[in-house]
Amino acid sequence: MKMLQAPETVLAEHYHDLRRKPFYPALISYMTSGPVVAMVWEGPNVVCSSRAMIGHTNSAEAAPGTIRGDFSVHISRNIVHASDSVEGAQREIQLWFQSSELVDWTEEGHQSSTYPA
Repeated sequence: MKMLQAPETVLAEHYHDLRRKPFYPALISYMTSGPVVAMVWEGPNVVCSSRAMIGHTNSAEAAPGTIRGDFSVHISRNIVHASDSVEGAQREIQLWFQSSELVDWTEEGHQSSTYPA
């Protein structure tokens, strides 16, 4: 986990698929308006589990008790991002973190879902 001011170059790559959307300039402006906290989560079914905790992308449809349901006020300010797949997470981790910033750990019975054995 780290807090940083998101570089526009990283955001441009992270949101590459959205670059032709009309909201893209506002998204980049919002994401550079203050610091962000980037995290890597690891564990069994982490993508599914994290997305359940985070809630629906549209905060109006996010369930109470989820991060977006409790703290987001509008889809354009949805407060949190989560990877949609392990492959997406691996790409995003490489964008946001240097390998030296990642701590690899093992626990009996635990197998990494982000980094295949």
